[in-house]
Parts: sequence; C-alpha cells; structure tokens
Amino acid sequence: MTSGLAILTIGFLLGMRHATDPDHVIAVSTIVSRERSVLKAALIGILWGCGHTITIVAVGTAIILFGMAIPARVGLTMEFSVGLMLILLGVLNLTGAMHWLTQKFSPSHPKVTGDHAHLHEHNSRLHLHWHSHGPEEEHHAESVAPPARLRAPFVRLGVFHTLRPLFVGIVHGLAGSAAVALLVLSTIRDPRWAVLYLLVFGLGTIAGMMLITTAIAVPISFAGYKFSWLNRGLITASGLVSLAFGLFICYHIGMVDGLFTTHPIWTPS
Repeated sequence: MTSGLAILTIGFLLGMRHATDPDHVIAVSTIVSRERSVLKAALIGILWGCGHTITIVAVGTAIILFGMAIPARVGLTMEFSVGLMLILLGVLNLTGAMHWLTQKFSPSHPKVTGDHAHLHEHNSRLHLHWHSHGPEEEHHAESVAPPARLRAPFVRLGVFHTLRPLFVGIVHGLAGSAAVALLVLSTIRDPRWAVLYLLVFGLGTIAGMMLITTAIAVPISFAGYKFSWLNRGLITASGLVSLAFGLFICYHIGMVDGLFTTHPIWTPS
C-alpha cells in the first residue's frame, strides 16, 4: 500500500513537470497572453489540463487494458497535430484573428442600441457605466458601482474561451498519451493501479498548468492598461514563438521522423 501511494505521488509530481514541456507552455501562452484576469488565466490552465487528461486517460487506458498498439504513422500523426495546432495559434495571435474570434463567439456585450448599463472589468475589478451606441458615435458616461452580487471576484468564460483551451489540451494529450501509458506498463503490473496512476498524473498536469497560466497572467494583471505595450509585446512574442516552434515540429516529424516517407520511425517520448 505504501509503495502504491509513493508511485501515485510520483505520478502527480511527474504530471506537474509534464505541464512544463515547451510545446505545452508555448501553446497556452498564446491564449493567456490576452488575459488580464489572474483568476480567468488559472481557469484556462485548468481547462487545458482537463482536456489533456481526457486524452491521456482515454488512450492510456485502451493501451493498458486492451493492449492497443499504435502504428508508427498514427503516432507520428498525433504528434504532427500538435505542430499544426501551434502554427494555428501563432497565426491567430499575429493576425489579430484570435481577438476577432473572441468577440464573435464570446462578445463582451450583445449588440444593442440606445442607453444601457455596460459591465467592464479593469485590473480584475468590475464596474458599470452608462453606454450608448449611435450610427456614428459611441459614448461612455460616468461609471457607477456594480451590483453587490458582482463585487466578489468575477470569473466567467464564454463558450469560445472555454472550448479553446479544452480542445488544445485534448490535441496535446494525443502526443504524449502513448509514451505515458507505456511507461506505466513497464513499472506497474496491476491494470487498476496503472489506470489510477494515469488519473493522478492528469491531476498533476492540471495543477501544473494552472500554476503556469497564473504565473503568466500575474505581470499582465499588475501592468493593467497603463502598460498596454507590454501586453501587445507578449501577444506578438507568443505568436512568433508558437509559429516557429510549430513549423519546427512539423518539419522534424514530417521529414526527419519520416511521417511523409515510406518508412516512418516513431519512438513514443
């Protein structure tokens, strides 16, 4: 029993370390670079970790319980998808399409005309102000206090903000699921403990990514709108790094590992 708990503890710690893999940090930084709320950034990290855990547990359990074998070309394709995801995230950040998609699927407020109360969040604090839309002008009047029920820390993600990190986490989980499952099989013979290890490993990944996204968002939150150049610089830098790293991964997997050749070579890592 003691040895089992020790293995699970190691699994949790390895899951936290797994969250710090370069492709994971780069992918999530493209999302959090636009987030000024530390609480929302932490929630984004949790969602990414949940998506990653879903894939790790699903694929890993199939390998452990049913002896599923992943062909080399399929394994390389799963890892190649991570490179494509990084390229997509980088392009979305650099072109401003990420902001457009955010407003399209998770707008800050519905399209209305006339005077209405408008909710804003600045430096992780809420306030309301009168807001009016005209055919050629937009006017913001004096701020008013928000309702008491909204004065507590406010964390709300739209559908797009929720699904984006979850989907990115699922894709990243594809690349590492086989390696994690094979590592578990080589050390834990009991299938039940092996599956439990995968769950604990996933919890560690969730915790690790939550800490990473929080750490990224803290300086942005403190800088607020006074240093908007810092936020713009981080958005551009994260987009460039994501694009470059994604191109490198795609080239390495496609040409060096042979995904697009007749003799692919794949070693889960």
